[in-house]
Amino acid sequence: MPSSVSVIISTYNSSPFIIETLESVLNQTWHEIELIVSDDYSNDNTVEICRSWLDKNSSRFIRTDLLTSNVNTGVSANANRGLKVAIGEWVKFLGADDTLKPNCIEDNMEWLSLHHEAKVLFSKVEVYSDTFEPQNMVELTENDSWNPRSIMFPSRSAESQYRMLLLSDRIHYAPSVFMYRKTLLSVGGFDERLKLMEDYPLWLNLTKNGHRLYFMDKATVNYRRHSKAINNTNISYLISRNYFRSESFRRIYTYPYLPNDIRLNQQYIWYVSQIFRNNRLNRNKQPNRFILRLLTVYLNPFSYFARLNKLLDSNLAENEFYI
Repeated sequence: MPSSVSVIISTYNSSPFIIETLESVLNQTWHEIELIVSDDYSNDNTVEICRSWLDKNSSRFIRTDLLTSNVNTGVSANANRGLKVAIGEWVKFLGADDTLKPNCIEDNMEWLSLHHEAKVLFSKVEVYSDTFEPQNMVELTENDSWNPRSIMFPSRSAESQYRMLLLSDRIHYAPSVFMYRKTLLSVGGFDERLKLMEDYPLWLNLTKNGHRLYFMDKATVNYRRHSKAINNTNISYLISRNYFRSESFRRIYTYPYLPNDIRLNQQYIWYVSQIFRNNRLNRNKQPNRFILRLLTVYLNPFSYFARLNKLLDSNLAENEFYI
């Protein structure tokens, strides 16, 4: 019997897009699908739309479930609610404004059938502006796994990936992730202390616990950029606005595990970057790029300290913290 897959859609005020998202799951070429919709206290008619759609289409799936909350708990807790009731061997999380390509689940399952060691799989993502029409495609996330410095380089271990992630979130195709459910449960799912940051802490927890991240060179998901989304915008910023809210996360997840010189360098950059909270300074324009580089590189004493340590210790030449 083919393996079952739980598709978990996290919704919050998603009424303009949710039907398109649901239909993309309905149209999958893989048939053994459990569909779970977990709503985080929407104040529009998202829940009603989902309930009506599920009533009409539930026979397509091995099981369906619609979860609701009487308070808004944040994306991490909302994802965990879906995970806790899922019964599929594999899980595919999906944003309520994104869509799966018709072969998404089949492509993932076929790749995994040839790579039994893989429990966490990423793939390419097609990024669109507002609608999924060909003329609105913005980019296709790249496959850089051929690059020895890539986090997805084939010979890189989970430990090596973990060290790279301690420096920064290098996963640019997060919407594509496809995971073995028991592996996800083994690391505790998503960290609910971080209400608006579910992905990055998870990559750190997975790799820290020895679960290597794998990559498949196929596009499986359509990702939508639009003004109503929590985590994306059509405006090009030098520094993601989420970065300004990341210091409490770094105190828990990254700073304690970094060498002192690298930790001080990162803390310095975070404090200096606060001036770019101003939207005008944070626009991706040449003068702003120069100011950012001047402050974080040329006038950063800790970057010179890290370079000096690398020069004095030849063993650091290939160390992930100093590449």
